[in-house]
Amino acid sequence: MQTTTVIAPVAGRAVPLSDVPDPVFSQGMVGYGAAVDPPRAVIEAVAPVGGTVLKLMPHAYVVLTPEKVGVLVHLGLDTVALDGEGFTAHVSQGDDVTAGQRVITYDVPAVVAKGLNPIVPVVVMDLRDADRVMAAEAVLEGAEIDAGTALFTAHG
Repeated sequence: MQTTTVIAPVAGRAVPLSDVPDPVFSQGMVGYGAAVDPPRAVIEAVAPVGGTVLKLMPHAYVVLTPEKVGVLVHLGLDTVALDGEGFTAHVSQGDDVTAGQRVITYDVPAVVAKGLNPIVPVVVMDLRDADRVMAAEAVLEGAEIDAGTALFTAHG
């Protein structure tokens, strides 16, 4: 059984996925993981795992590990409606990235100014068993973490 450690793509307060105010994420419809409530500043969102950028949108990205584990980072809720405003990509779809490498600059104040929630859900896609995700202590405690800190491990 393989274990994938997923790091926080942004700094902020670690949050259990069940606390994300969007049922698509909180109910595990996309997959299971955790979330980070970022500081209200312009920040860098980094790759949560090493691998290939499978999908890159202005507000979200998926990195596929060599073991074929897809990790989705979604920058804010309902941010697809912004048509890329507040997001600057630094990689391209198909690029190989290392865990912790800058992927997107995220203008959190711009998202908040539009009345949207800037929280960043991070999930292992297509993982249908919540018991296979072990949240880091910081998530359980709602602690402040830095980008690059272990957010959760997935056992697949």
